[in-house]
Amino acid sequence: MNGRAREAAAAIRECRRELAARGSTPVREAMAGGAADAVPVPWQRYPEGEVYDPVSHAQYFYHSHAVAAPPQAAGFAGHPAGRAECGHFHLFLRADGMPRGVAPLLFPEHAVANASTPPQAAPSRRGGSDRVAHLVGIAVDAGGEPVRLFTTNRWVTGETWYPGADVARMLDRFAPGAAAPLPLLSRWLGAVVQLYRGDIERLLRRRDEAVAKWRWLWPRRGSALEDSRLEIVSHCEIDLDRRLAEIDGLGGTSRPAAAHHRSAVPNIAEGWGV
Repeated sequence: MNGRAREAAAAIRECRRELAARGSTPVREAMAGGAADAVPVPWQRYPEGEVYDPVSHAQYFYHSHAVAAPPQAAGFAGHPAGRAECGHFHLFLRADGMPRGVAPLLFPEHAVANASTPPQAAPSRRGGSDRVAHLVGIAVDAGGEPVRLFTTNRWVTGETWYPGADVARMLDRFAPGAAAPLPLLSRWLGAVVQLYRGDIERLLRRRDEAVAKWRWLWPRRGSALEDSRLEIVSHCEIDLDRRLAEIDGLGGTSRPAAAHHRSAVPNIAEGWGV
């Protein structure tokens, strides 16, 4: 694990150098080299058509949400200055790229594949199967630096629901390569996933625990996976510079990010934007 973290840290540093050399950021890369003062249009996906790698079957896009209140008014007064979210990347893996032995999880109350609530952020259909797993969301600030990792409920993306342990096995498969568009951005996202792999695995476990608790609390209100009151299921704040420094100073080991319970998390449209 230490070797993987060091490799991911080295890849991120290299991506940063390349981004700086072209005066770009991860968000500008997603916007296909848009002007420095270009502002993403809320709900519009970047890049157009999304990014899909036909070899690894990794898929992702960036978008932002229009919000009704600043983050502080929604319960995020503890954010470091300048680190409020300006948008986020949704990362997926399609069925053709999944490891052997993974299987969708169907709850008794959720016996149909299609969500009853229209998804906010369903990925475009790619590959040979409709099945797709949402691996993690990566929220970024105005400078394109990652500030938060999060998992979502099924209705948000219309994903196929897999147990968290199976989704954790998919993280190594998120490796869009030369066949994918935007190779620099793809490399950066893949390295962030590997650098924070342990944190993402913890978020996936918390995701499953939160959904199980939701089902127990609201047994007669339909499927927990389609309940729009449950949107962001688990999240944690991250500091990339600090994590990179820890990798340097501790020989590849690092402290996990502090995960937050769902009760502290507003819906995205209620405060995760600027």
